[in-house]
Amino acid sequence: MPVKLLLLLAFGLSAYLTGLIWVVQLVHYPAFAQVPPAAFRSFHQAHMARMGWVVMAPMVAELGLAAWLFWQGRSPAAAWGLGLVVAIWLVTFLISVPLHNRLAAVGYDAAAIASLVRTNWLRTALWTVRLGLTGAMLYQAR
Repeated sequence: MPVKLLLLLAFGLSAYLTGLIWVVQLVHYPAFAQVPPAAFRSFHQAHMARMGWVVMAPMVAELGLAAWLFWQGRSPAAAWGLGLVVAIWLVTFLISVPLHNRLAAVGYDAAAIASLVRTNWLRTALWTVRLGLTGAMLYQAR
């Protein structure tokens, strides 16, 4: 598959995931605090089930494409791109997922919700930088 097409796919995935994380950061996670405690468990369970469909396949595809682009060219930009994706995965599975697991176990927890909103800025920043990087790589490949 031509590298330009891979870069276009990587950019598209980065744009999708960056847009999604900004909506989650500014709208969705802060709204967790507005859900009545009695309804929170069912709300959170539905959130987790639905977000899996929206997030996991694009994240796996993004990781695969970042690894492939690194393997193809081994350029500094491709290395940074792969590093950003790995950092996103680390933040997701070492910080965000445990917080979601806590919310699933205990229900409404204002401290966990605040921590989720605060720490999600890491993923928001990483995906935003990744979008800029993939855009620059795509521009250079034209």
